[in-house]
Amino acid sequence: MVEMTEKSFQFQTRWKEELVVSGNGGSFVLEMPIGVLSVYLPTEAEWERRAPDWAKKLWPILRRELEEWCQKHDAKFYIDHTAGIYPV
Repeated sequence: MVEMTEKSFQFQTRWKEELVVSGNGGSFVLEMPIGVLSVYLPTEAEWERRAPDWAKKLWPILRRELEEWCQKHDAKFYIDHTAGIYPV
């Protein structure tokens, strides 16, 4: 029997360069550049500085779930202090 665990975040592509990330507290957009399918997440320190208040302490969970999403969708996953976080 496969155990289904509920995810904290849902991911939805929008346009060609945006990944909308939604959780219990709201939504935000991460960069997903055109070319090679890839997603950029800020470093944990930058995340805590710039993320929406409700998501600031959720970086470890977001990182794990986003990495799983990228693997499932054959996307490259990068952690970069300059990665953007944008409001929806």
